[in-house]
Amino acid sequence: MPREPRPSAKTGRRGGALQVGATLADLEISRAWLVDPFAGREGAGEIVVRDGEIAGVTWLTGAAAKGVDASGVIVAPGFLDLHVHLREPGFEDAETVATGLAAAAHGGFTRVCAMANTSPAIDGAAVVGLVRAAAAASGSPVALEIVGAVSAGRAGEKLAALGEMTDAGVVGFSDDGAPVKGPVLLAHALRYAGMLGRPIVEHAEDTALTSGAEANEGLVASVLGLRGWPAAAEEAVVARDLAILADVVRDVPGARLHLTHLSTAGALDLVRRAKAAGLPVTCDVTPHHLALADEWIAGARRWAWEAVDGAGARRDPVGAGAPVARDPWTDAAIVAEPFDPDLRVNPPLRDPADAAAVRAALRDGTADAVATDHAPHTLVDKEVEFGLAANGISGIETALGVLLAAVDAGELTLAAAMAALTSGPAGVLGAWTGRPVAAGLKVGAPADLVLFDRGESWTVTPASLRSKGKNTPLAGRALPGRVLLTVAAGRIAFSDLD
Repeated sequence: MPREPRPSAKTGRRGGALQVGATLADLEISRAWLVDPFAGREGAGEIVVRDGEIAGVTWLTGAAAKGVDASGVIVAPGFLDLHVHLREPGFEDAETVATGLAAAAHGGFTRVCAMANTSPAIDGAAVVGLVRAAAAASGSPVALEIVGAVSAGRAGEKLAALGEMTDAGVVGFSDDGAPVKGPVLLAHALRYAGMLGRPIVEHAEDTALTSGAEANEGLVASVLGLRGWPAAAEEAVVARDLAILADVVRDVPGARLHLTHLSTAGALDLVRRAKAAGLPVTCDVTPHHLALADEWIAGARRWAWEAVDGAGARRDPVGAGAPVARDPWTDAAIVAEPFDPDLRVNPPLRDPADAAAVRAALRDGTADAVATDHAPHTLVDKEVEFGLAANGISGIETALGVLLAAVDAGELTLAAAMAALTSGPAGVLGAWTGRPVAAGLKVGAPADLVLFDRGESWTVTPASLRSKGKNTPLAGRALPGRVLLTVAAGRIAFSDLD
């Protein structure tokens, strides 16, 4: 195993002296702020890693904890992303498995789930094997899980080889990039996948309502002359899928549905009600849908929580008490050129009230996790007219900073933000696979850790991103929380120590 240079124990950072041994697997982290959502605990503490395992966790109290707080160095379990696009095979000019895993490590992620919309699509054991071989060749310790396609070739005509892919180790099935085509196919997929112990991961979009759409239907799209993408396109499919799930689960109790990148208040309220009724449904939301709003397309650059009346107020996500979006032109919030193609994403950025509903869903547990929907693209596919740009944001490296900005604004607690990246997605993935996938800061567990400095910021630039995809609307923006070290499976996956 290659040796890493020994970082200096003098980091010059508040409450975070770090000693790294001569081997990759030996670490001593002293006087840091530990956040362990798996145990529901945070506070001053120290961690020792030996031979790739957590050998000791000490929670400091009293005088020993003096001077250590959540404004300095923080240690959390490694982050888990339920939804990334690594583009290989077929689109290696945009991303490869190797560059995607490097980007994940830079963002603090130690496990990611790759989606099936590659070329060829991941619709059989052979393609699963190609992706696994690419991960092994990368040498990255970041764990790669694979989500296979629901339909053969993602064409929506017939089921893919679900049993074969389950035997090959996929964790679920999705035609992401598009919804499962038609209710009959979805019902069959839920039944078959349920019998195999795997979920259907659904991209909720009624394409009949979104054909030609460019931006969220509303004020911004109207002023800019963009074709509207209605909330109903998401909500109608969520309602349909939940009704089908309720029917299927009567005969196949193992049927499970996961709704990914939900973005509207109405869709999230449907999930909230379905969970209360006991349906086996989970969902995730993205960093950009909780923090950005459609006004960014017009040139606004404030966070979404700054664009509603009573910014920061914790109101009901739907109904008469919902936040009301402010007009960015009246507020003089337009500070950049409009039509940045890096803001074109599917589903589209919604209005600030929907973004508030996304944050509320994280706070009340309706949303189980934050998943980045990391979608790297080439410049050729992005630097075009807004309505022609490929959908997606390269977001796995900026997710932590976006969530910490929400913490700074009082929209989320630090514990909730960390849970959305760790125990939340781990619980979902564990239910998908029937096996535990993470243990948190637990003695004897494999060392999957991220160390970041809460008191430092970093500026997003193309050169700062490990991903091949530089398509981020956050370019030039300073984000809080610089990742210092990511340890995956006891090995250093990323290090930026002094």
